Amino acid sequence: MNTQATLVHHLQALGGGQLEAVLSDYSEESVIFTANGVFKGQNAIQLFFEATIKNTPQGVMAAFTMIRQDIEGEVAYILWKAEPFIPLATDTFVVRNGKIMAKTFTAFTA
Repeated sequence: MNTQATLVHHLQALGGGQLEAVLSDYSEESVIFTANGVFKGQNAIQLFFEATIKNTPQGVMAAFTMIRQDIEGEVAYILWKAEPFIPLATDTFVVRNGKIMAKTFTAFTA
């Protein structure tokens, strides 16, 4: 799976609250960098996404708007918003062999 296909799968799975599908995009070597710390490996990443899905207010996914998406080889960058909940957010992904090996995430909340 290429970077574009992996990104599309990830965003659709996350948007649908499908935890198992989201986790299938990561490996034991994957890492997520956030303002709250680093999450490395399947267990830590599962905890991150469980909390994310659980704590996402109703209506955020319906308000999701992609502002910018760029893909160069193994790297994808997205800039998005979900107003009024999240006025601006950004993610960067490094994808290898269909797995997200590294991800950064920052969201500015209202």
